[in-house]
Amino acid sequence: MPHKTAWMIGAALAAVLAQPTLAADNQLTPQEKAAGWQLLFNGKDYSGWRCNNGRTIASKIENDSLVPYKSGGYLIIHEKEFGDFILTCDVKMDAECNSGVFVRVGNPMDPVQTGFEVQVASEIGTGKHDFGALYDLVGPTKTPRLSADWNTITVTCKGPHITAAVNGETVAELNCDEWTVPHRCPDGSRNKFSRAIKDFPRKGYIGLQDHGHKVWFKNVKILDLVAK
Repeated sequence: MPHKTAWMIGAALAAVLAQPTLAADNQLTPQEKAAGWQLLFNGKDYSGWRCNNGRTIASKIENDSLVPYKSGGYLIIHEKEFGDFILTCDVKMDAECNSGVFVRVGNPMDPVQTGFEVQVASEIGTGKHDFGALYDLVGPTKTPRLSADWNTITVTCKGPHITAAVNGETVAELNCDEWTVPHRCPDGSRNKFSRAIKDFPRKGYIGLQDHGHKVWFKNVKILDLVAK
């Protein structure tokens, strides 16, 4: 990654993480606006969002938050596609939870096999299905430090590189170009993906998963690095 680009990404991420008290929920801070961040959720309704199967979202907004649970689809997705970006959102989950933040979903009707998932789950550890993992690919390098209420997930996609952070601390990352064989990780272990990760789309939809448990998302913001 060129030094200038890396600096821009770092500065943009620092701006959103270091200024959390200057804007109300579901609003952009002045610093974020100046840096080019976009707000994907207005805190009031599902404008710009739909179910991955094309249906209108059936669930209600709760506590100024998106609620994928019982939405009518496997994901609720934003209408716009993104390629290289920094995405950040706050998430709160029930004591028992299985959900996820999907990025670069190429085919909304087949999100599992055409996109990447950052796991949101009540399982906390370093496994490939634990909170913060790049699901079934890379587990957290260390157990994320979570609060009992809201936690912030940040996903950075830049070319083949995908990074997941929890509460400002990087916990999982991969280089797609190193994943060259279907159903195989670089270390030889098996994954569930029927094509090589290097061949996954590098542009697609943002999605929030309904996997049968209640979960809330707010402050969904994105910095489009292609626009930068």
